[in-house]
Amino acid sequence: MSRAGRAQVLLVEDSPSDLALLHFAFQESGLQVDLHVVRDGEEALRFMRRQAPFDAGPTPDLILLDLNLPRLGGFDVLEALKADDRLRDIPVVVLSTSDADADIRRAYLLEAESYQVKPVTYSELLTFITYIDRFWETREPHSNGTSGFPSSRKDSDA
Repeated sequence: MSRAGRAQVLLVEDSPSDLALLHFAFQESGLQVDLHVVRDGEEALRFMRRQAPFDAGPTPDLILLDLNLPRLGGFDVLEALKADDRLRDIPVVVLSTSDADADIRRAYLLEAESYQVKPVTYSELLTFITYIDRFWETREPHSNGTSGFPSSRKDSDA
């Protein structure tokens, strides 16, 4: 899996409004991200296991996982991903409307990389996208020695 090109991000989200906002925010951010969307937990596992209709899909560099999903909940998806030796090293950032301590603890016990309460305002959404980029910077560097998501934006503070 190479990060030299566009980052592959799997967004597991069933809310049309949240999908639209996240998609827009990634577009506006200038980050070079291919955002792949599935709308329930079963689809997420089929995508990750490259089962039809996702058998030709890429392996994501990052998974953004909602907890409240139809058919199979986010905690079940997270547990299945981390139990699979082929998938366990892919970072998962949990996104939820819940700020309950029990949910946060459970996500970390199931080895989520991060737990984020879903942004409500546009400003919070942009902060979240910046967080995702900064989170990515802590991962291993790209082959060209840079870190973070590939970006088409011109950073004045770089």
